[in-house]
Amino acid sequence: MSIKLPLSKASFTLDASGVMGFFGGEEAISAMSTVHLYRGRHLLGWYNSPGSYTVAKKFGQLAKSRLWDGIFPGPNPTPEEMFGLDGKEGPRFIGALSGTDMTTTGHLAYLITQKAKETKAKTDSGGRITIPGSVSIIDVDNAEWQQGGNVPRMNVFHALYAAIPITSSLAACLACVYVRDWLASGLIILGMASSGLSCLVIGSGRLRFKLVQPSPYAPRGDGFLLIRNDIIILKGAEKQVASITKGKLVLDMGYIHGEEFNAVGICSLLLLSQFLIQLLLVPQATLFGQIMFLSSLAVSWAYNSFLSSLEKEKIQTDILWKSLDEPPITKFALPNRTSEAACACFILHAGVDMSRKSSINFKPKKILECMIPNDTRVWRVWREQVAEQVLSEEKIKYFGPCEDFAAVWDDEEQELLGQLMADAEYGYKCYQKYYVGLGTSGPSLDTLA
Repeated sequence: MSIKLPLSKASFTLDASGVMGFFGGEEAISAMSTVHLYRGRHLLGWYNSPGSYTVAKKFGQLAKSRLWDGIFPGPNPTPEEMFGLDGKEGPRFIGALSGTDMTTTGHLAYLITQKAKETKAKTDSGGRITIPGSVSIIDVDNAEWQQGGNVPRMNVFHALYAAIPITSSLAACLACVYVRDWLASGLIILGMASSGLSCLVIGSGRLRFKLVQPSPYAPRGDGFLLIRNDIIILKGAEKQVASITKGKLVLDMGYIHGEEFNAVGICSLLLLSQFLIQLLLVPQATLFGQIMFLSSLAVSWAYNSFLSSLEKEKIQTDILWKSLDEPPITKFALPNRTSEAACACFILHAGVDMSRKSSINFKPKKILECMIPNDTRVWRVWREQVAEQVLSEEKIKYFGPCEDFAAVWDDEEQELLGQLMADAEYGYKCYQKYYVGLGTSGPSLDTLA
């Protein structure tokens, strides 16, 4: 008894080439870029994924031999650049004791700024409001970097979600087998195999941190990242701080693929061949088989869109934070840049061991110049007076008016200096709150009064 094929009397076929060109590419590439961020994700690519041509042309550029450059022309980016694990520039960093002044930092420092931005600031009414900002303090002194296995395990929900396109592709294949449309079922199996193998090979790299190993005799790495309206203070040993400002995420694929990444090139060639074969043979299948084929692509496209919606930078930030043993972070909102600079300078000074001769390397005036480079005599005097109070051992800090300039300064300059000193005093009060709220071994309130 012969099986009557569904839609066997239809007088038209689907234009598979046009539909396959519509589905595809950018979502599949974005989905593939998450493969290293979740352990086990590379095992879940066995579905008939759209966009194989775009994926092949994109990831084929990883392969570096002359042959692959001819098939997949274009630049040869590093795996980190290809998967968005490197390339973002962090803000300027100035070391309080080491003398470091980096115009731009690396990808890890950029992730630190993203973490600071998402942290809720402690607010307090008061102060002269101009352009509000914040001071964030991140203590990485006790962080113990773990160079391997920092990628979090895949969430069980991601595994369940991946079962949807896999099951859909398998069901579409079985439906075609049931109606004996061997061509359509074979094309679906080809798509599942090429996508699964590519995900397995490309996702087999190991994600780790490349750290900096400074001299054990180097001074403390305390310093600050300078953003437009915010200041992020990093407190810790030189190794911890330098690894944030100079370290990077590394995707180690060479131990499997070799320096030329030939395995990636072969997978890309397989994806390209899949696209050409499906483009030519899908119109030869029955209408029912074409519908099953396109249905599997549609479900896979929806899953790729879901993976594309994941915030990859947020995931990277969480990985970094976990690797740092989730260090404490305290953030204060301040009403203006002047208060920010004074507050940050007092906090940085609190980490200096004044009993050591190397404490002479701490130069508060230079730190204030980096934060506020305005070159007028009012600002110069303000920096000198604040720097003097930072280094002062007096129990009571003086932020009052400066009478020495009454005879030679305009009234406006005297009023401005008084206003700026009041801003510095407000920043000093926030510095006191930092120590009280954190419960550190810093100066007591009696000392700070």
